[in-house]
Amino acid sequence: MKVAYNWLKEFVDLSVPAEEIASRLAFSGTNIAGIENGAHGAVIDAEISSNRPDCLGMLGIAREISAIYRLPLKPVAPKPAESTSAKASGAVRVKIEAPELCGRFTARVVRGVKIQPSPAWLKNRLEAAGVASINNVVDISNYVLLELGHPLHTFDYDLLRNHSIVVRRAKAGEKLKTLDGIERTLDPGIPLVCDTDGARAVGIGGIMGGGETEISFSTKNVLIECAWFDPIAIRRATRFLKLHTEASTRFGRGADPEMAETASRRCAELILQLAGGELLAGVIDVYPGKRAAKKITLTRAEFLRVMGADVPDKDLEAILSALGFAPVRVDDNRGAANSLLAAWECTQPSWRADAEREIDLVEEVARVYGLDNFPPRLPVARIAAARLPHHEAETRLRERLIGLGYHEIITIPHVAEERNDLFRPPDAQVAKLANPLSEEAGVLKSTGLVTLAGAIEWNLNHGQRNIRLFEIGRQYRLVDGKPVETRVLTVGATGAAREQGLYDAAREYNFADLKGDLDAIGALSGGFRWEDGGPEWLNAAKRGTLRLGQEGNQPIGAAGLLAKRVADKFKFRQDVFLAELDLGAVDCMFYGVKNNRRYEPLPRFPGVERDFSVFLEDGQSFAEVKKAIEALGIPEVTSVAAADLFRGKNVPAGKYSLLVRVTFQSREATLTEAQINDFSGRIVSALEKTLGASLRAA
Repeated sequence: MKVAYNWLKEFVDLSVPAEEIASRLAFSGTNIAGIENGAHGAVIDAEISSNRPDCLGMLGIAREISAIYRLPLKPVAPKPAESTSAKASGAVRVKIEAPELCGRFTARVVRGVKIQPSPAWLKNRLEAAGVASINNVVDISNYVLLELGHPLHTFDYDLLRNHSIVVRRAKAGEKLKTLDGIERTLDPGIPLVCDTDGARAVGIGGIMGGGETEISFSTKNVLIECAWFDPIAIRRATRFLKLHTEASTRFGRGADPEMAETASRRCAELILQLAGGELLAGVIDVYPGKRAAKKITLTRAEFLRVMGADVPDKDLEAILSALGFAPVRVDDNRGAANSLLAAWECTQPSWRADAEREIDLVEEVARVYGLDNFPPRLPVARIAAARLPHHEAETRLRERLIGLGYHEIITIPHVAEERNDLFRPPDAQVAKLANPLSEEAGVLKSTGLVTLAGAIEWNLNHGQRNIRLFEIGRQYRLVDGKPVETRVLTVGATGAAREQGLYDAAREYNFADLKGDLDAIGALSGGFRWEDGGPEWLNAAKRGTLRLGQEGNQPIGAAGLLAKRVADKFKFRQDVFLAELDLGAVDCMFYGVKNNRRYEPLPRFPGVERDFSVFLEDGQSFAEVKKAIEALGIPEVTSVAAADLFRGKNVPAGKYSLLVRVTFQSREATLTEAQINDFSGRIVSALEKTLGASLRAA
């Protein structure tokens, strides 16, 4: 909301600059986006939270400033001159047929007005708030909305048939052409303002008026509507109609029902000043939803328990009074200042529907008094803290990933269904939200890949080319109609694997880098076993399925290069590598490996490395080579690693050269040349028989 500094002065006598006002508002809980200094003076851009509709008007912001600086708030008491010969009750009738949608409706009539352009001061005020000027009467209704925070609407009285107003539910399929010139199809949950005893709709209650009764330069008589509509009904209506207005913003958050009559009087007062005419005596005020004010008790004992420090009686009472809570001391020690047994009975003001408990009053006092005035302390724990069962495994996993150069992200699980379907397995049933936050967040993610890919997309679009991200989160699916949550690790990378150095050339991140990083993670749980194949969202030539433990175990995830079909949806212009693992199985194996770990002294005797450069058929993997060597059961073989791979000159067609490095080491004695040659011969023989491999001579 745009808050004009000069406008605020009409409610509070301010002597401090706008910059200080903005700072103090920010420290008391009102988010300030910035300050603009222009032709209309300083304008503070305040971002009002959804629970504070009272601050969507100059009066509400002024009330906050009044409490912060302990300045008196000037009362709003408009007193328009009324006709002595005609009454409003004889000129218009009002009936509410849907009190669950409309809790109050007021109507006033002004005759003989002159529609013309607004004066400069009114245009300037509206322009400072970002509202365009239309004509004096319409501008006045917008002005009062911005001033008091309560929406209202003006009708051309002569265009209202039978001069009757009925508020009812819309009928299924009913249509109305609104002020913006669009014909809208309505829903039964939408409140309608109608004339002709309810037959013709002339406005969508709390959102926008109809085009048939709008104010024009030929208007002579005006009906002022100022009502109160149910917040839930307005929010549903705006979502259905896809129509958001200044009025729907305020009604949808919960406007003050007691302000309706005051705003109506203020509008009538300004119309008489700027458009002339005669105000009919009295007001039509139908108020079926009126409720008694709620009482809330605040005790010093509770304040001390929550905040850990005290606030003097004088400051506490001044803050609550300025905010409209009217505190009255009710404890038995009313004469004792700052008593630990002090208690105040407060009355909930009509504009603060969000403050209904004692803890809310504690927050109000604390934020205005200044949170920096309370010393920091740890809260008293009511239950013992306990780590989650997977805490240690997750901590080690996080440390390993950060050590590998990845950054952790946290994303919300609400995603667009079309993006979710890019990664969702065919057998996974999507979990749709009954009340989504937006059209782009209609389902819970079936896999963490959709949000990780979105995070990579955001970083690439903002100029960050080299990206390493991971997320420990959950995926959500329906199994037999029941929701199932699964903890998953999602890893993503793109860009350069190595920057240009003095001795090393730059190199792009590739599938081997991803596999190496995942193998480093898998070492925590006894190692991963890789197999060919994977889901359709991965490139068929650069993907793999991961398993844990022995043969036959279920897959725990997949990894590889993002398929071009999917990458094009995100408009990726460089290779992106993704992986997702089921953390349930990984955590279980982590604790199994940890519990079976035993101390062994370091070998006293040196190890010996031997390299075997062999030709293999295309399609044969290093995993097969390693399996063949380990099948020999040579206890002195301590490691088998792939050192290099080569395709090109001197390599037969359909084959490739793989350099395998084997480390031999004994705990009993230093290995002799004869022993090493014997082991080497057995390994070469096994590779030739099992895989058809042949030693590379040169």
